[in-house]
Amino acid sequence: MRLHRGYAALTIALLAIELAIALFLHDPIVRPYVGDALAVVLVYAGLRAVTSAGVLPATLIAFAIAVVIEFGQYFRVLAAIGLDHDRFARMILGSGFDPKDFIAYASGAVAVLLVER
Repeated sequence: MRLHRGYAALTIALLAIELAIALFLHDPIVRPYVGDALAVVLVYAGLRAVTSAGVLPATLIAFAIAVVIEFGQYFRVLAAIGLDHDRFARMILGSGFDPKDFIAYASGAVAVLLVER
């Protein structure tokens, strides 16, 4: 394990942006779609900050994590483990399945690949 300071700083900045979106924005575009795309970028940056994973593997892992979380929403995992009323858990893991979110996740992954190129 290693620490890449640039990616660590990006992770912290993206986390702050994601928290601000989750806490203060209640619009039909930025919160649900831009926030989801940024979530993939956030996970990617976090992976690159603490692992030696390359661009493509880290991007694919970040995308896969987003997809797993989305399917967790479909299967109501938070309710199954008793966290469906926990605001923090709902903010981090989401609260409702939306198939359009997969487009947002893919957009975030493509953005990562384009920027890293």
